[in-house]
Amino acid sequence: MRRGMKRGLRRFVFSVVCTLLILMIGVAGGILFLRLESKKNQLKKPDVLFSDYVSNLQKADYESMYGMLDGQSQLNISQEDFIARNKKIYEGIEAENIKADITGVDLKDEEAVVTYQMSLTSLAGEISFSNQAVFKKEKKTGYKLEWNDSMIFPELNKTDKVRVSTDEAQRGSIYDRNGLMLAGKGTASSVGLVPGKMSENSGPDVEKLGELLSMSPESIQKKLSAGWVKEDSFVPLKTLKKVDDFQLHSDQVSEEDQKNKELQDQLLTIPGVLITDTSVRSYPLGVKGAHLIGYVQNVTSEDLEKHKGEDYLTDSVIGKSGMEGLYEKELKGTNGHTVSITDATGNSKKKLAVRPRTDGADITLTIDSTLQSAIYDAFSEDKSCSVAMNPHTGEILALVSTPSYDDNDFILGMPSEKWDSLNNDERKPLYNRFRQKFAPGSSFKPITAVVGLENGAIDPNEDYGSTGLSWRKDESWGNYYITTLHDSNPLNLENAFIYSNNIYFAKAALKIGYDDFMSGLNKLGFNQDLPFEISVAKSQYSNSDRIETEVQLADSGYGQGQMLVNPIHLAALYTMFTNGGNVIQPVLKAEPNAAPKVWLQGACSADNANLVREDLIKVVSSEHGTGHAIMRSDLNLGGKTGTAEIKASKGDTTGTELGWFSVFTADPDTRTPLLLVSMVEDVKNRGGSGYVVRKDKLILDSYIPVQ
Repeated sequence: MRRGMKRGLRRFVFSVVCTLLILMIGVAGGILFLRLESKKNQLKKPDVLFSDYVSNLQKADYESMYGMLDGQSQLNISQEDFIARNKKIYEGIEAENIKADITGVDLKDEEAVVTYQMSLTSLAGEISFSNQAVFKKEKKTGYKLEWNDSMIFPELNKTDKVRVSTDEAQRGSIYDRNGLMLAGKGTASSVGLVPGKMSENSGPDVEKLGELLSMSPESIQKKLSAGWVKEDSFVPLKTLKKVDDFQLHSDQVSEEDQKNKELQDQLLTIPGVLITDTSVRSYPLGVKGAHLIGYVQNVTSEDLEKHKGEDYLTDSVIGKSGMEGLYEKELKGTNGHTVSITDATGNSKKKLAVRPRTDGADITLTIDSTLQSAIYDAFSEDKSCSVAMNPHTGEILALVSTPSYDDNDFILGMPSEKWDSLNNDERKPLYNRFRQKFAPGSSFKPITAVVGLENGAIDPNEDYGSTGLSWRKDESWGNYYITTLHDSNPLNLENAFIYSNNIYFAKAALKIGYDDFMSGLNKLGFNQDLPFEISVAKSQYSNSDRIETEVQLADSGYGQGQMLVNPIHLAALYTMFTNGGNVIQPVLKAEPNAAPKVWLQGACSADNANLVREDLIKVVSSEHGTGHAIMRSDLNLGGKTGTAEIKASKGDTTGTELGWFSVFTADPDTRTPLLLVSMVEDVKNRGGSGYVVRKDKLILDSYIPVQ
């Protein structure tokens, strides 16, 4: 037993000794490996070390770069300062694509000189130069880099700085078809204080100034206490609309202009207040074109992050809506940049790279400012939208949404009270109606006629027979009847248009049938994006993917049911009646010598287009026509009225009505061709669509004077 214990003990001791030997061998091997690696690193050739340095620079690993410096260089500059110096310069010029090609290596006893060609791209363009890197051989560590500031750029000294100067691009302007400015350079009034001219006891003056400018006294004092402010400095506080003396002496002085003049007169009574001109983005049409033209605002941190690398500065502006947003890239331009080395006194030593600025492009729209203004003036008190276009070319002449807002307010700085007022206004002045979709009512009947004529379901000469002012198909409809305001005899397509008979078009839709009706509308762009610069709502014939009931189909025939149409889409469809059945694509940006673009080739046959066109002419020319009020002896006009009921349910008697009128010059040789589609909300008890006809007559007579 004792022998067994002794054998076990010997085995245990042997095992421990073996384990210790293995550990010792491992440690010794590791030490030897590290020594060999260290020796290997010490033996790296200067060209390899330089490549490592450039590799670290490409990765912005400035700490590793510093570790490659020789002892004297590290005494000359601390690691913290080295990292800060390199980081500030390379990131400040937005250095990318850093490359270095070694062109020569000169080995001497205790040093080596690596000659190289370096290139990089900066925000001002490419920078390229020849340079040398000197490596000193140290006994224990091998070659180390002798560093000074000229390693960044050959001409750079320790006290020099690398500067980036920016030449901001001028934003392009927006013009109408006649060269009138819609957005561009304007002048406003900058209200500020000159500290040296303020009264000694300025407290009461600052209080009064704050009240007049809707600013807190604390915010004014904060601006005055900025580090750059001196006794003779002009400290801007707020930008106001410039007082137009010519406008003030006219017969039509607006209340806003009068109040602005009174405010600035009061401000000038306060010691130290100075009002001077300042350049701003200006929108001459103001409320008359705000939904179309839009506005710019100063970039936010979110904008800078979203548009990173797109040359926006912290004080840049960016288009937020309308044409300003749509054509932001074209209007913005490209800032000019210069990367240069300056000495301690700020004098330029060398320009490393220069990129000239490229000003933003000017944009010309097909819009006619005169017509735009006339439409706005006619409907300014209504909730409405209008589309005016040349029916032969597709050029949009006006896009108006009322009520509106003044886009200049976003430039001058809108008081919170005014912003709240706009947002809380039940008329929704910020709501862009011409981008939405609405129930078209009877203005849709020409579209139903086209679908039925094309598939043969409608015979224009067929008399559907008089049914009075109400009709239902049969008892399966329950108590639901389709009603109309005027009956006619015979009840054919022509009279159905003249008298705007709902029952005729309800029956026509039933004759066409579900699938053919929906298929015909799909061919006319329903449930599709309109090919137009501005994104608008898709027109629809149902809230689901199809018309589901007979009643819905019948209602759809005269523009009710779940039918919703975008006004620009509807205007485009009406162009088929003046272009032999082709639907012309609407365009907003003017292009020199541009030919009209056909959106829907052969939307209907030329015969059917002309047939409907002649019936729409009679809607205006006939004394019984619902559009007769706009008739002119010097113009051949076609048109269609529409009144759409907006109800919470079929039995609702308190719902409102939308009034529509679409009118166009019917002769191809008309000197001033025009297609105008207008929609007004809440026309119930105001004459229905007749209210819109009367308004459109004012616009038409203004735009095309009676000969």
